[in-house]
Amino acid sequence: MATAAAGALGLLWGWLWSERFWLPQNVSWADFEGQGDDYGYPRARHILSVFPLAAGVFSVRLLFERFIAKPCALHVGIQDSGPYQAQPNAILEKVFMSITKYPDEKRLEGLSKQLDWDVRKIQCWFRHRRNQDKPPTLTKFCESMWRFTFYLCIFCYGIRFLWSSPWFWDTRQCWHSYPYQPLTSGLYYYYIMELAFYWSLMFSQFTDIKRKDFLIMFVHHLATIGLITFSYINNMVRVGTLVLCLHDVSDFLLEAAKLANYAKYQRLCDTLFVIFSAVFVVTRLGIYPFWILNTTLFESWEMIGPYPSWWLFNSLLLVLQVLHVIWSYLIARIAFKALIRGKVSKDDRSDVESSSEEEDITTSTKGPCGRSSSNGANRVNGHMGGSYWAEE
Repeated sequence: MATAAAGALGLLWGWLWSERFWLPQNVSWADFEGQGDDYGYPRARHILSVFPLAAGVFSVRLLFERFIAKPCALHVGIQDSGPYQAQPNAILEKVFMSITKYPDEKRLEGLSKQLDWDVRKIQCWFRHRRNQDKPPTLTKFCESMWRFTFYLCIFCYGIRFLWSSPWFWDTRQCWHSYPYQPLTSGLYYYYIMELAFYWSLMFSQFTDIKRKDFLIMFVHHLATIGLITFSYINNMVRVGTLVLCLHDVSDFLLEAAKLANYAKYQRLCDTLFVIFSAVFVVTRLGIYPFWILNTTLFESWEMIGPYPSWWLFNSLLLVLQVLHVIWSYLIARIAFKALIRGKVSKDDRSDVESSSEEEDITTSTKGPCGRSSSNGANRVNGHMGGSYWAEE
């Protein structure tokens, strides 16, 4: 049994690292050995350094949110306080936990008779109880500020690195002499840091604020990690840097719009959202398919020809394009609603945690129903009051 298991494991391992899968014809792993510089060609073992680095990125994030993002949030007037706590009531709590969080009119009338409360008071209790499960604005601000800072820094590094790279100006250079393209230190650090960041997002997604597009984001992170990993192992890192930089340019704009929204700088928020929408559509529906997919599908076919991992790499890129189309549709819906209503009232990719539309326009109170909260987490405010911004 042990021998058979070892043999099966050996076959699986051989298939996993098969040269026929990963490399073009007449190329072997031995061709990448014996390089004289520190980095040589990309190797699969380099990926192992990502996991401790991802843990380090997550630790830096915790420190950043505690000592930088939180003081910034307090400085712009976001208070360190949660929503109003609903009055303890065993009967209503049982209904809330076991039956429904959104009682209909018939159930409200029955509870009104049972408790001798008016219906409006019971509705107010359920609203407060639902709001208890939502994270405060301070938490959302800190999360967004971390993402904004990373995306902005990595984009600046990426554009500075690519500006002096020949494949930034001529995408056919991505495939010139492929796969014998040595790995530079700048390219290595850029790739490994991006991969570590997305692994940290993959893990933290289960502890961060749960958003309505959780499943889409999970698929996005998987596709991104798969793309970065596969492109690194088979040395498609040149075109990979173009994909990374293209995505980072709109990501930090979205996080900036969210920060302005949480801080209630509504004109700034509206302006940033318009800029983000334009950049997103141009880069994801214009530059990405006509520049990136063009070189990975057609120029590479012409210069190096297809092979198994080439098909997988391009399949992941196409999955990413499908997600771009979905998000562009959601952004277009927001823009359309803005034209109809004269304001941006709600992000359809909202980070509201399983709540109804009611919470998006409901005042979070610190006292009796009707008085606004001190932190204004759900307050209707200006052009974008009550809106929640999702991670791209």
